[in-house]
Amino acid sequence: RRKLRSDVAAAFPNLSPEQLAEFIPNKEELNVIKIYSHKGEAITVYMNHRNPILFEVEKALYPTVYTLWLYPDLLPAFSTWSPVLQKLAGGADLMLPGVVVPPCGFPPVEQGTLCAVTLVGNRAPVAVAVATMSTAEMLAAGMKGKGFAVLHTYLDHLWEYGDKSCPPTLAPLGPDCAAKESTGNEEEQEGKEPVSSSSPEPVPHVDIRDLSLKEQDTCAELGKEELHENRAAEPVENASTEDQQEAEDSRTPQEQMDALFNQCFFHALKCKVKKSELPLLTSTFLRSHMFSCCPAGQQLDIKKSSYKKFSKFLQCMQHQKILQVKELSKGVESIVEVDWKHPDIRAFAVPEGLSSASAAQDSKSEDREQVYHAPEIIPLYGVSTKMIPLFQESGHRKGSILSSSEVRNIVINYVKTNDLVHETNKNFVKVNAILCDCLLDKSEQDEISHLTWDDLLSRCLERLQPLHQVTFFGQDPVVRKGNIEPIDITIAQRSSNKKVTIIKNLELYGLDPQSVANILQQRVQASATLTPVPGARDRVQVQIQGNQIHHLAKMLLEEFQLPRKHIRGLEKAPKLGRKR
Repeated sequence: RRKLRSDVAAAFPNLSPEQLAEFIPNKEELNVIKIYSHKGEAITVYMNHRNPILFEVEKALYPTVYTLWLYPDLLPAFSTWSPVLQKLAGGADLMLPGVVVPPCGFPPVEQGTLCAVTLVGNRAPVAVAVATMSTAEMLAAGMKGKGFAVLHTYLDHLWEYGDKSCPPTLAPLGPDCAAKESTGNEEEQEGKEPVSSSSPEPVPHVDIRDLSLKEQDTCAELGKEELHENRAAEPVENASTEDQQEAEDSRTPQEQMDALFNQCFFHALKCKVKKSELPLLTSTFLRSHMFSCCPAGQQLDIKKSSYKKFSKFLQCMQHQKILQVKELSKGVESIVEVDWKHPDIRAFAVPEGLSSASAAQDSKSEDREQVYHAPEIIPLYGVSTKMIPLFQESGHRKGSILSSSEVRNIVINYVKTNDLVHETNKNFVKVNAILCDCLLDKSEQDEISHLTWDDLLSRCLERLQPLHQVTFFGQDPVVRKGNIEPIDITIAQRSSNKKVTIIKNLELYGLDPQSVANILQQRVQASATLTPVPGARDRVQVQIQGNQIHHLAKMLLEEFQLPRKHIRGLEKAPKLGRKR
């Protein structure tokens, strides 16, 4: 820890001794993990308070965005526009046409200097990057070419290792710069003459023909953003229907899908979701509320939007403090709070033609809630430490995720490559030193010299780390550790020999417990309630009077099309007596 503190002090001399002691505390827990980048580079990550604070690549220390939010002035900062953030989070470097030249000029940096990237209007950094040229070279190049090689951004995989919090809102510094800018604007408005040479120059004009493909993409994003802002600023009275139609046609399909998601989101919050429904599963909110607000002839598709994932869309809305999303159970997010007094919700007006359709859909809300798509669940396997020698020949390392068929092919290729098939009986495989260490217990290593193919593959799968991939309708696949827990149905006995049916783990399969309870209550005409799951924080179970397993089996297997292997307790259904 002392060595780390000295390394941090050398790498970031701007930190005061008090800040350094707070940053690398003496007694608090500090964890070190190792991860691998897409290029296969080993990266050491230092964690404090469950957030990554530093990462080390080739013995060089870099701060994370979590650290820069606490110390925003740790690195020289360069600003860019909000639409560029999505490009950076997707792996792009920052091109100079996307860098905003401030009124007081750039901070002086040299090639190779570590810098922070912020968004216009907020001093909280959203990326860590290395300058590819000095400040003077940037201006001499006419603000063309690649300016910064991006190492880490808000919304990337390293950020996901932390608490996934959003950047704070920090007011930009430099009132002197702001004063200079306002003075320059007054001179321009009063005298209608160019600003004097002492005032800073605006962003140089860049001919789009001189830009690379990546630069054109960035500038196109900025141009469209400015176009929308200018059009939004025009008085509504002067806008004709034709102008509005042209504005819609000028948007890209991605921008149109973003607008459709925003419209359906605010429509659902304003007209569909009730406070009594919270907490509400995000998958239920998308499926039962937002889909029903989609205009006729249009369809919501998150992959065609700039967000790519519904969770990122909700993170953006959470950043605007419209709602709050929490992971109440492992891997399952729910909306726990909505600010219905938010100006954006209050200002939203339901488009003409949708209000009557909404009324018709509300009258059929029960039918709408029945629409459910069972998730696709695929078992996966992670390479454990003990199994690395067996899988490293095929280019896999610890933590590599494989399907059962991939594991089978890797094992078969390993056996054939090392000539381990028995000479006389092809059904047996010879056990060499690596197979012995990976697949045999200590008590078996001196006794077993051959294994059947089935035994070999089953032992291999047993010793790999169990994982599973869940794909909900309209969402990207999610990989989770362990085997998925089945929907657990039990019968409990209460006072006066009364029986109740208890259903757990509905959330893991994208089912809203409240909706399931309402459906069962209507069908069997019995009381149904939600109670906390004993020993599990923030999870609920459905409890309904009587033995209702027959109705549950029909609903889960026939209507919801869930596989029987993912439901436990169906054998406890009451036996039907013979009719007299």
